Amino acid sequence: MLSFEIVKVAMGAVRANLLRSVLTTLGIVIGIAAVITMVALGEGAQQRVQAEINRMGTNVLTIRPGQQFSFGVSRGDAEMSIEDAMALREDTGGLLQVSPEQRTGLQISYLRWNARADVLGVWPEYFNIYDHTLVAGRYFTQSEVGGRQRVAVLGFDVPTNLGETPPEYLIGETIQIRGIGFEVIGILAEKGDASFLRPDGSIFIPQSTAQYRVMGSRNRLNTIYAAAESPEQLDQAYAEIDRILRREHHIGAGEDADFSISNAADLLETFNETRQTFTMLLAGIAGISLLVGGIGIMNIMLVSVTERTREIGIRKALGASRRAIMTQFLVEALFLCVLGGMLGVGAGYGAAEAISRIAEWETAVSPQAVLTALAFSAGVGLFFGMWPARRAAILDPIDALRYE
Repeated sequence: MLSFEIVKVAMGAVRANLLRSVLTTLGIVIGIAAVITMVALGEGAQQRVQAEINRMGTNVLTIRPGQQFSFGVSRGDAEMSIEDAMALREDTGGLLQVSPEQRTGLQISYLRWNARADVLGVWPEYFNIYDHTLVAGRYFTQSEVGGRQRVAVLGFDVPTNLGETPPEYLIGETIQIRGIGFEVIGILAEKGDASFLRPDGSIFIPQSTAQYRVMGSRNRLNTIYAAAESPEQLDQAYAEIDRILRREHHIGAGEDADFSISNAADLLETFNETRQTFTMLLAGIAGISLLVGGIGIMNIMLVSVTERTREIGIRKALGASRRAIMTQFLVEALFLCVLGGMLGVGAGYGAAEAISRIAEWETAVSPQAVLTALAFSAGVGLFFGMWPARRAAILDPIDALRYE
């Protein structure tokens, strides 16, 4: 029997039992759709996190206070001071750009408009560390930090929150931060949110002004940011920061540090590990669905072999070989699974688009996931179609012709 004829006979058998064939493929459709949707959600989440990390900077190290311990007992959060930031800037030989951060949420006002915003006391290096740009005005300088000047750089959304005032009109104007007048000298370009950073809705003032004029002479820092020239220098930068802060805090080698150092790559690695665990869990659930679908196809193919016993006998009597009979039933099983896989890919893509539009979650259907899903569905068809096909192939033609 020619290959074309084998395929033609197999397709004719599928058409003859169309409703049963469609119902048979449902398990494959559901399983593949679940896999595609799950992978699309995972890929979308990874792309979103990657974009946020790129905005945060891949060569930025974040230093925060850790826990203080005494004889194994926590004494609460440690403290970092402006002296720590100054030591990092002066003792790393130009390896790092450093900026401390003091942050608090405060009421701000301009004319008759009021809003609430995060106010950050930073050094001028902060804007270079996070690659900020301006739409109007300028940044404050180190001399203004030293002079505790009351100047402010506004995030992109702040003018909108203050009566939708055009940014260029705010330059040189005075806003009130906790009742204290600050001259607006710059407006940042839109940056977007990145994890815990919300620069577009924040106001940046000199760190010394924040410490002595706004936050009550509080010397404690929320965070210190340090940026190396390139991601390749992060290991060296990490070692230098650890060495200097241990010296400043009088912590010996091998003792627990009372500070923590992290970077965006660590966040991405943690996220990817969590995503992979979640992906494996969902893949296991989808795999069960595919297994059930494959068993359903094997069951239907066995029923088909029983129903068509006389047909198989006639074909063998007319000269059909075992290989031709086996190929015919394998083609039927393979066709049903691949068809189910294609429908599942379409359903998964539609579900991902629906989730993206309705829930506003980012999704991304990768070509690799589609090809893997189709290959897997074809493998299911071959695996679960082999036994029914072999059973049909080994039927004795005389017994088959006598079958009622």
